[in-house]
Amino acid sequence: MARPATDSPRGRLAPAGAVWTFSAVAATLTLIFAWLVARHLTGDARNASEFYARVFAGLQDPRESGATAALFDLASRIRAEGIPIVVTNPAGTPTDTANLPRPMAFGTPELRDFIAELDRTNAPVTERTVGTIHFGAPPIRGQLRLVLLLELASLLAMLGAAVVARRLAMRAARDRVFAAMARESAHQLGTPLMSLAGWIEQLRGGTVAPAEIAEHLADDYARLERVSRRFERIGQPPRRDEVDVAALAEKVAGYFRPRLPRLAHPVTIAVANRCRAPVVQGDSLMLEWALEVLVKNSVDALKGRSGTIGISLADEPDALVVRVEDDGPGVPAEVRGQLFEAGLTTKTGGWGLGLALAKRIVEDNHGGRVVLEPSEAGARFAIRLPRADRRA
Repeated sequence: MARPATDSPRGRLAPAGAVWTFSAVAATLTLIFAWLVARHLTGDARNASEFYARVFAGLQDPRESGATAALFDLASRIRAEGIPIVVTNPAGTPTDTANLPRPMAFGTPELRDFIAELDRTNAPVTERTVGTIHFGAPPIRGQLRLVLLLELASLLAMLGAAVVARRLAMRAARDRVFAAMARESAHQLGTPLMSLAGWIEQLRGGTVAPAEIAEHLADDYARLERVSRRFERIGQPPRRDEVDVAALAEKVAGYFRPRLPRLAHPVTIAVANRCRAPVVQGDSLMLEWALEVLVKNSVDALKGRSGTIGISLADEPDALVVRVEDDGPGVPAEVRGQLFEAGLTTKTGGWGLGLALAKRIVEDNHGGRVVLEPSEAGARFAIRLPRADRRA
């Protein structure tokens, strides 16, 4: 097996680019936010140091005017910070204001409402010699809030990009499945049609008597009829007929035997039935298709080399197990986790539908399981089907 199939550029690159773009925007905003906070804290530390130095110098000045100048300077610096301040006396009458958002006269209801708003923001500070100081938030708070809103907007945009990417990926997956179904139908029809063409040429050339190829023509016609009925069953409610899985395995092996290489790199196929009662409830036509997929997978794995393919039936307490194994190169470890996903293929020119289709038939339509089991060499797939008497 070679490599998994990839999505189209429209299905992958555009969503990935959008996510990376929004991630870069969010990272940039985060850096801006951190820078603003760091700058603000640095500025606060510097201002506090300068306030302390100026006040300490004023208090150490032997002149009385030195301390007074320091206090006035401290007041001017606080005003320069842009923090809204209202000072009231013990009676609650405003005596001073700073950095009001708009002009407000003392004693007006507007100023009283603004004082109440400041108190809701921060608890006022009472100083016996000054009065009560009502103060609001510094301007940096609004800036930081804006950055947080921008980060929230970028997060929402990233979530939106993720949703878009998910939808585009689902659309790309559906497109791959539709294309794979078209390819699979052509493949299913191709083998009997080529065989019919060969028999027609022999009839025209007169090299073989019609009676000798009548049975082969009947087989190819039956194959075409089965293929058409298989595609009709897709999406239909699953049937619950009694299916003899041993007979089904022999039928699939019988179909592949004359088509396997016999000369340069011979491949053989054998069926071993170790099951006491190989009967389940289900749709024989669809189960045959799933089993064919696994056998065809083994045939492709042995291409260019000799080998054997084994189909075996065994009992488990609650299930009938059908195993298809070969002694080919096996399944690469890097694709085992995605082996049954539609669109995954390791064949050149493949469409990656076969194993996904087999999984759908076995698990969705028949309540069973299809898995890749550990094996010392080659690949071994197992289909577990519930017993007929276990499904009401």
